Amino acid sequence: MVIARMVAGAGSALAMLTLSGCGMLWSCTDTTAERGEAGVRVDIVDESGRPVGVTAEVSGWRREPHPQVPEEGDRIHFDIRFEGAGQGSEPAVDACAVDEKRVVLGCHTVYSLMDFGREGTYTGDEYFAVDRPEQVAEVLLIPNDQSEHDRRTCEDDMKDGGGAHPPDIPTPGEQL
Repeated sequence: MVIARMVAGAGSALAMLTLSGCGMLWSCTDTTAERGEAGVRVDIVDESGRPVGVTAEVSGWRREPHPQVPEEGDRIHFDIRFEGAGQGSEPAVDACAVDEKRVVLGCHTVYSLMDFGREGTYTGDEYFAVDRPEQVAEVLLIPNDQSEHDRRTCEDDMKDGGGAHPPDIPTPGEQL
C-alpha cells in the first residue's frame, strides 16, 4: 500500500514538473545570423536579414592620437551618421578598420544612441585603436544590428537562452 502511494505520488510530481515547464529536456537551439556585406554605407538588418529602417554611413576617417591619451599614438578616428534612427529603433553596428585587401585590423561596436543629432539622424565620431594604424586603408561597417540583443545562449541558460544571435564582431585577420 505504501509503495503504491509512493509510485502514484512520484508520477504526479513528474507530471507537475513537466506541465510547469520544469521538465528535464528543453528544446534550446542557437543560431547565428550570417554576416552581411561590409560597406562604407549600409542598411542595417536584424538577425533574420530584414532591414530595420536605419542606414549607417562612415562619412570620413583619419589616423590621429586621441586627445585624451596622445601618448598612446595614432588611433582610427571616424565620423559616422545614422539615418532613420530614433522612435524605438536605436541600432548598433560594428565598424572595422581594414587594409587595402579588406583584411580586418580592428573593430569597434558603435551605438547610435551614443551619437547626437536631430531625431532620425544621428551623427558623431568615434576613436578606436588598432595594432597597425598605418596600414588602415578604409573603415567599413557591418550591417548586422548589434544593439541590446539578449546574448544568452543555450550553453549559458538552457531554459531561456537560444534563438537567433547577430554574428560575432570580426577579429583581426578576417577578410571582409
